[in-house]
Amino acid sequence: MQSENPILADFVKLANSAAGTFAGMTREAREAARERMREAFGGMDFVSREEFDTVKLMAQKAREENEALKARLDELEAKLAK
Repeated sequence: MQSENPILADFVKLANSAAGTFAGMTREAREAARERMREAFGGMDFVSREEFDTVKLMAQKAREENEALKARLDELEAKLAK
């Protein structure tokens, strides 16, 4: 149902335009904020979770090898001390 009142119709058009403008401004502000965050974090060196997990496994393996070599060295030192 449309109103026969032209003032009311103009007011509805104005309200719809304002809502559309506000939605567009919100979208632009969100995109601008995302772009600023990309620029801010772009210079930082972050690693992916996969890279982190890979390096973590490498460190764990190196620690285990180090412990095994230390045990072997202690054994050899004990033999030499006899």
